[in-house]
Amino acid sequence: MDEKTIQVLAAKLDAIIKLMVFAITEGKSQTEQIRLLSAAGFQPKEIAEVVGTTPNTVRVTLSNLRRHGSRRLRGKERGGG
Repeated sequence: MDEKTIQVLAAKLDAIIKLMVFAITEGKSQTEQIRLLSAAGFQPKEIAEVVGTTPNTVRVTLSNLRRHGSRRLRGKERGGG
């Protein structure tokens, strides 16, 4: 493959990835979006761009999720603390 074909394919792949990200995170809380995107292999900077926050907020959220586990996440989504 030549360089131009690779660039076109890469751009199309990026568009597909963005569409998939929006589909899996739609209607979810920010914390759940961050958890899902991290589990999918996205880096904090990439997650921040998608979610509309800062990379530091993403890192803090991921740290809290690791520290408190998924029980805390489920409790927040149900209205608990």
